[in-house]
Amino acid sequence: MKMIKKIIIVTSILCVLILGGCSRDMDGAKKNADQSEENNVEDVYVPVQEYTGEGYKLDNGEVTGRIANENRAVVEKAVKRFFKEEYKTEVTVHHIAGNVDGATVFVESIGKPHFYTYAIIPIDVKNEEILEDNVWSQEWQIEDAIIAGIYGLILEEEFNNLTNLISEITEKHNLVGINSEAIPIGANRFSNDFYFVSIRDESPFIPIIESYLENPNRSEEEWSEMININDVNPESIRISVNLYMEDANAKPNEKTIEMLKTSIEETDNLPKGMYGLSIHDNNINKRKAVGSNKNSIRIDNLIKD
Repeated sequence: MKMIKKIIIVTSILCVLILGGCSRDMDGAKKNADQSEENNVEDVYVPVQEYTGEGYKLDNGEVTGRIANENRAVVEKAVKRFFKEEYKTEVTVHHIAGNVDGATVFVESIGKPHFYTYAIIPIDVKNEEILEDNVWSQEWQIEDAIIAGIYGLILEEEFNNLTNLISEITEKHNLVGINSEAIPIGANRFSNDFYFVSIRDESPFIPIIESYLENPNRSEEEWSEMININDVNPESIRISVNLYMEDANAKPNEKTIEMLKTSIEETDNLPKGMYGLSIHDNNINKRKAVGSNKNSIRIDNLIKD
């Protein structure tokens, strides 16, 4: 297993993945609470259907973001080399966001198992130099993405069923998922426009990571032989469903989320896991890439065995 290069960054990467990062006031001016809330609505939130990832930011990343994007070819080459050498995995680079000491680079794996994740590339700001040989990522961030991707692969039929179920519900109840172009921004492991999968307990899957590093190009059947789904604790797998109101003026309501909960509970052949359900209004925070707002409604810890 690779040694993690420890570079201190102020930006909380955990916040990046789960909550979409931390917003900052673009003009740096101090505003009172009422003005801040008003500006958030006008300047930060956009209709979810229109959001493609543009405007996503991390704290203190303006300068490093500019340097990274001005040298995008160098960044892409270094990050792709990192994934190839450390994980034997080819990736596509999507969004590059500056952080306090470098840039967070959001990637998508090519082929199967399919997953989204990120790597960090340090930048010498004083000399505006990309430190190409020092690419790294937080411990188990990429490994978790790989595990989720393999889980999605061996339960491909079940996840297709889940996608189809949610798609039918969205059509009937005027709901939508995120814009497909924005999916890579969250680096949310195995995901689509309706949900993402994360790993709450890696310990049962450590042999899977070891096998992946030996040969990532195994078939679905080979991976299935390594993971006995009957032995998987559903609480070790988190499946987060995030839906949005299709209409700009509509608000989430309890009746809809209860119906979503009941549909998942009563439908057979869905992925095993602990589900979290969220319905938001039509807005998404373009700086954080999340829709969580005061009127969002949630149901947590729905176990599907």
